[in-house]
Amino acid sequence: MDGHVRRLLNRVSIALAAVATAALLQLFRHSSSSCLAGGGGPSAYASLSLAPFPRTSCDAASRRVVDPDLRLARLRASPRWRRRSADLSAAAFAPLRRLRLLGESSRVLCVAAGAGQAVDALHAAGVGDVTGVDLVDFPPLVRRADAHNLPFFDGAFDVVLSDDPGAVTGALFPSRFAAEVERTVRRGGAIVIAVDRRFGSSTVAGLFRKSRVVEVRNATLDGSLVNVVILRSNRTKTKPH
Repeated sequence: MDGHVRRLLNRVSIALAAVATAALLQLFRHSSSSCLAGGGGPSAYASLSLAPFPRTSCDAASRRVVDPDLRLARLRASPRWRRRSADLSAAAFAPLRRLRLLGESSRVLCVAAGAGQAVDALHAAGVGDVTGVDLVDFPPLVRRADAHNLPFFDGAFDVVLSDDPGAVTGALFPSRFAAEVERTVRRGGAIVIAVDRRFGSSTVAGLFRKSRVVEVRNATLDGSLVNVVILRSNRTKTKPH
């Protein structure tokens, strides 16, 4: 009896596997034919969706790989990019220079850098050594790294900056985010954090416990009102591992 049941179950399993395989093949044929509608010539791809994110395999297949340098040149030419660069220069770079916390030889880390607007603005301001990181890389300005576990040595940077108002308060673990920023900035270095005005500087001060707030400036980034909080690291030196 047990042997008969096992044989029956084996046959059912084989039949189900065959049905699933046939369904996948049919789906693949349907997707391929719809992608090549119109004869499969060059004009067939002209009507495919060019939405920011592909919604089907056809969309993904039709998307061209844009040269990073060409993409950056297009972004730099946009009014929004230029406006944000000017806002960052006035709200963050100018006070940092006045406080003697930023110079041409400074090593700067931009966290939650997005497309790299802060990185590009710092380069334009004459700062040569700038690193941008985010969860998604954006060549040539931003590499991939998790702000909760930054791949840099202790005290590797003179300045750590985050111009994304949601980077700290929207982080999965805000305290971990703050700890990593404080770890990677040198003692006496600067931390610059942009936050929504409803949070205020007290929220930032409560997270960055090894630093002290030296200045808070009101600013507008991409039309949003933010507070740019500048802190100075007071962290003690750590012994090398």
